[in-house]
Amino acid sequence: MVQVRAFRIASVLFCCPKFIAYDRYRRCFTISKKDLYINEEIREKEVRVIDADGSQLGIMPTRQALQIAAEKGLDLVDIAPQATPNVCRIMDYGKYRYEQAKREKEARKNQKTVDIKEVRMSMNIDTHDFETKVNQAVRFLQGGDKVKVSVRFRGREMAHTELGRELLDRFKDSVGEAGVIDKPAKMEGRSMAMFISPKPAR
Repeated sequence: MVQVRAFRIASVLFCCPKFIAYDRYRRCFTISKKDLYINEEIREKEVRVIDADGSQLGIMPTRQALQIAAEKGLDLVDIAPQATPNVCRIMDYGKYRYEQAKREKEARKNQKTVDIKEVRMSMNIDTHDFETKVNQAVRFLQGGDKVKVSVRFRGREMAHTELGRELLDRFKDSVGEAGVIDKPAKMEGRSMAMFISPKPAR
């Protein structure tokens, strides 16, 4: 008998308009955690309300603003919690989140990822290998990537780091048509490295 009565009470609650409205607010509560405060998350006693069409509805009790949003089948979203009073807008929050995610996805798709390619040389590199490294760096730069060019010093070569700097200067001049210095030559442990960025398009 107790179970039957509890079932009847639950059935009445699920059919109640107030419960349906509350359930809609509860579901909205869960999706807003990473974004804006919406509906019953808004704890302010009164808020300034902007309607779905952009018109100003003025300052009113939050309960009244929630009722207006519910009557329109929309959500009340706190878009400016730093304002006094908070500014809330009536909108379809689910649609807003969908369009926002769509814009972010489109922006990521259009954003080119810039990689840093590394070209390593030794102090005693011969002319042919040097030209090969230069051509490799030019291809990277023309492809839109940055290039890190490094010279490794072995043993007693550490006493002649100026020769490494001269080698990097020669490399810089050789790729001058395709790139510009992003970071000048600098010691990194037993290596000296510089960074070259692609030359901006004119």
